Amino acid sequence: MTAVLAAGMLTAATVPGYGTDGAGPAPGPQFTPLTAAVMTEPTPFHATDGRTHLSYELLTTNALSSSTKVRLDRVEVRDARTHRVVGSLSGQALADAANPVGDPLPGADAYTPAPPGPTPTVIPGSQQWVIWLDLALDRGQRVPRVLEHHLSGAVVTASGSSPFEETVQITPTGRTAPLNLDAPVRPGTWYSSESCCGNTHHRRGLGPINGRFYVPQRFAIDWYKVGEQGQTWEGDPARLTSYLSYRQPVVAAAGGRVVEVQDGIPDNTPPITPPVPPIEETVGNHVTVEVAPGRYLLYAHLKPGSLRVREGDHVEPGRVLGLIGNSGNSTTPHLHFQVMTTAEFFPTDSPPFTFRKFRVVGQVEPRLWDDNLGTQPTGVLPITPSPYDGPHHARYPLDREVLEF
Repeated sequence: MTAVLAAGMLTAATVPGYGTDGAGPAPGPQFTPLTAAVMTEPTPFHATDGRTHLSYELLTTNALSSSTKVRLDRVEVRDARTHRVVGSLSGQALADAANPVGDPLPGADAYTPAPPGPTPTVIPGSQQWVIWLDLALDRGQRVPRVLEHHLSGAVVTASGSSPFEETVQITPTGRTAPLNLDAPVRPGTWYSSESCCGNTHHRRGLGPINGRFYVPQRFAIDWYKVGEQGQTWEGDPARLTSYLSYRQPVVAAAGGRVVEVQDGIPDNTPPITPPVPPIEETVGNHVTVEVAPGRYLLYAHLKPGSLRVREGDHVEPGRVLGLIGNSGNSTTPHLHFQVMTTAEFFPTDSPPFTFRKFRVVGQVEPRLWDDNLGTQPTGVLPITPSPYDGPHHARYPLDREVLEF
């Protein structure tokens, strides 16, 4: 059985564990050059590729002196009960999936090209890095109830290097099924931008908030309305009304109680990147609806004056909440939609979710970010056929898919 860890989508076959019985190192205390912490409960979800995904992070720290480096050669995700490897990263795929906290490496975003040739993952002493894990299990492959993470590499000093292996972070996987939702927009063709999994600013948006790190947009999706010719805007891209998404209705994807409403923030003029807003205005005008204990739906970047609900209202699926705008940290009109674990965007965790039904009609292969759609020569997306074209039920749309609700 094989699995995929997406950072360039490396395929990794199941391999025997190290040691005489494949069970890993003997139990007991030991000094480890790296520490690691899991930043969320890894919760399985089904995506349009037919696989079961687990997307989460390892926050790793080189616990040695500033003069001692750790070369990380391989990260294995294992079933903690059987020690069976269910996915791994090494070589360039590992380098693409790891970066220092607050300092992404070249190639870690869409704007800075990676250097040619293989890049080793070397963590300097006393530094903290993030390893972005996107595990995709084949059809029929069982999701382990508990995961463990096996790290191997070498401790590097001026006098030489010595190999190390350690098993860290025994972590239960989530048992609560992701919310299965209706569409947050009216029927039509829509572009799912910045969704999981891979190198997007939602997936890799690490935020230091109230004294700890969060990935508050891990599974968020930016929705853009697409016309019959694949266009997202027509005419002058500096006019809000040129964008097909602008003033499109936003509807409740599930029933619940409105717990937060923010209005009065003006729309930004596209396609110039606006100044970074105060933290309380990051998502602009928005509506937050509590749909289950510890589960909230966020509808963000709405048009000022368009919100049609108040705090305390109970809404049914399909009710219009407001209209798509360009408020907050937004460059071109779109709907930012996600599930949160708190009523506030900062701080929150971002669990996965699925949609009841939709049809994939294509994909956009080039990396197009929401803040440069308006700077393209035309507003027409370069849509090509997707290997996952067709109807889907209870699935999460992957990044840059074009679909019909």
